[in-house]
Amino acid sequence: MTSRAYTFTAGEHGEWCIQRIDTVSGEGLAPAARLAVSNTLAKAADGAWSLCGMLSNERYVTRPEKSALLALPPATAPTRAALIPLRKSAAWWAMTQDERRAIFEAQSHHIAIGLELGAGIERRLHHCRDLSDDAPFDFLTWFEYAPEDEARFDALLARLRASEEWRFVEREVDIRLIRTE
Repeated sequence: MTSRAYTFTAGEHGEWCIQRIDTVSGEGLAPAARLAVSNTLAKAADGAWSLCGMLSNERYVTRPEKSALLALPPATAPTRAALIPLRKSAAWWAMTQDERRAIFEAQSHHIAIGLELGAGIERRLHHCRDLSDDAPFDFLTWFEYAPEDEARFDALLARLRASEEWRFVEREVDIRLIRTE
């Protein structure tokens, strides 16, 4: 059985070449040349930084929305990726789940944006918040796509960042990568 745990370690080794690390809000991350992704919670001792997260049950999505998202065409030859760690504010976490869902979809149209622009973009959400009280991020969002889908991915990201939901993001780093063989 495959573990639901993942560690992203930046350093001198890894299957992904780091093209850039952009601080969108809050504190950034140290520069590094490569990113290794492992299906464990084992932090590497020699990396510039390591981020850990767990795959979990889906939240804020209805059955019809999930079915529509699963029906999107998958990424073909995804040699590009983005790792986007996020931390949301205490105000976000003080809300109930239905209040967060109202902002997430009813106001921000998070899922609708994904349905409109997400064809060919693979997404995997890793939860960090429950792993440690001092986790630097709440989520690690991993995206893979082909080079020809990068402009659509950037448009998706811009729309999400302009939404009501992003008022609650207090730390965000955008890490862009290219797969190496």
